[in-house]
Amino acid sequence: MTGTTAASQQVADHNQVRLVGRVSGEPEERRLPSGDRVWAFRVVVAREQPHGRQRVDALECAAWSGRTQRSVARWSPGDLVEVEGALRRRFYRTGGGTQSRVEVEVAAARIIRRAATA
Repeated sequence: MTGTTAASQQVADHNQVRLVGRVSGEPEERRLPSGDRVWAFRVVVAREQPHGRQRVDALECAAWSGRTQRSVARWSPGDLVEVEGALRRRFYRTGGGTQSRVEVEVAAARIIRRAATA
């Protein structure tokens, strides 16, 4: 074996994300210049900190397939959801040049519990 160890040969690259959290706002349908549609939303998940403190992360998600778009379109702020997919870095142009963002490209999505209504 040249330049590799047995342990490194057994490890394969893997990009899989599973989030369980609350929808932070209304999911938004966006039309891209290409004509494609994407539903964008944020999922807020808790992150434990030392000494019992708790913080949250608001993670950007994008639903590209018809099935996931139909699910996401019915979600409301506060709904508890599960999202599975992969992290993607997407590039796009703005007036100031090329920008990028990291988001979860959603492969599967489901609602676990609806938010309580007032």
